[in-house]
Amino acid sequence: MIKHLQGIHETVNYKPNTQICLYRNDEEEDYPPHWHTPFEIIMPIESTYRACCGERAYMLREKDVLIICPGIIHELFAPPEGVRIIFQPNMSQMALREVDFLISMIMPAILITPEAYPGIHEKIHRLMLEIMEEYFSSDPYSETAIYSKFMEILVCVGRNHAQSVRQNFDARDGKQKEYIEKFKMITDYVNEHFTEDLTLEQMASMAGFSKYHFTRLFKQYTDMSFYRYLNEKRISYARSLLLDPNLTVIEVAIRSGFTSLSAFLRMFKLINQYTPTEFRRMYTNPQP
Repeated sequence: MIKHLQGIHETVNYKPNTQICLYRNDEEEDYPPHWHTPFEIIMPIESTYRACCGERAYMLREKDVLIICPGIIHELFAPPEGVRIIFQPNMSQMALREVDFLISMIMPAILITPEAYPGIHEKIHRLMLEIMEEYFSSDPYSETAIYSKFMEILVCVGRNHAQSVRQNFDARDGKQKEYIEKFKMITDYVNEHFTEDLTLEQMASMAGFSKYHFTRLFKQYTDMSFYRYLNEKRISYARSLLLDPNLTVIEVAIRSGFTSLSAFLRMFKLINQYTPTEFRRMYTNPQP
């Protein structure tokens, strides 16, 4: 399935004149750690499948849907027999803030199962089958139809998250809508200014909350701490910078918003399980 691999970077073999790729994969073959620009969505049709993203392992059963975020290093393990859909749509040319925020929320991946997501699983399963049908059809506007259905999948996941946020926020004072709007503004700001010197105190002041109230509400909105959210954005950007061999590691750290090389190295290893130098080496050196 992986046809073009340089180090651990896969150049996806898109369908001609499109930015999408889909396999009805039945290969009894494992795939080594790799990453690529598009999303990767995996859904077993027959038997199971296993994926690892960093230290997180996901066991997929038939009809489960795993959405792996762009730029995430992952490896795949196939059973002796089985069939699965592997779908790779490139969204890099679509600058949508809500999609960027959703990626931050589900990083590195999200596994959609009937038990964990009863309200959206069946619809996403159906949309994946429709995407496969469109991909192998000769109908006009099939690429547009496929993107439309994938965007519908993202909308399902995003709205499910938004509903969870509304439930998380304290309903006693009736301020869920106000809180959601404020924290959407804060995350949009972070997404645009993450390379700058942002502090918890600054963001709390911008939102109009005390530092302690802001910390609690931010965790409820994003399911992670403010600094974890900020550092996830910085490290994601750092991975792209490391692909430029002309930049030193310390230059990458500074351009990504870190003022301390040691802090950058520690956070990069924590999030990726690789050091920046190891990441760069895996990218540039072919796999044996």
